[in-house]
Amino acid sequence: MYKKKYILEDLKKSIRDVPDFPKKGILFKDLTTVFKDKKFLSFMVDEIYEYYKNLGITKIVGIESRGFILGTALAYKIGAGFILVRKPNKLPSETYKKSYDLEYGKDQLEIHKDALNSDDVVLIHDDLLATGGTAIATLDLLKNFNLKKIYLNFAVELAFLKAREKFNKNIDIYSLIKF
Repeated sequence: MYKKKYILEDLKKSIRDVPDFPKKGILFKDLTTVFKDKKFLSFMVDEIYEYYKNLGITKIVGIESRGFILGTALAYKIGAGFILVRKPNKLPSETYKKSYDLEYGKDQLEIHKDALNSDDVVLIHDDLLATGGTAIATLDLLKNFNLKKIYLNFAVELAFLKAREKFNKNIDIYSLIKF
């Protein structure tokens, strides 16, 4: 347990703060400093995998774009398929669309209409939970599929923003690191 605590503390310290990005007043948590370190990258994938390994997950849904990084590694390790949720006009086939508010504007997400089916158990993964806008929009997109079960995962959660309170209490949410 000590080793895990030590690695988590070092991992947390290695996340770079970028003030005023993407606009003034936002303190951006840059995980590229974590992803480039093989020890931290392996640790994150392994820890998240341990949490979800026995839950029957059939698909990982990664949210553009940083959700693709750990999301694909988790899909491989769990033995699940990987589904992309992207910004507008990036997916080549017919999509469901959902608009949402950001802490610094508006945006839209899309998923292929044939991406999932009602037999799927889905883990939604993104790098960071801040205000919850992208995760809520993704959950709304997934309502189109009448899924068996949905889990939510974030590498980092900005707990002081209290986005977790915006989600249905029946949804299991796991974040590896909290600020």
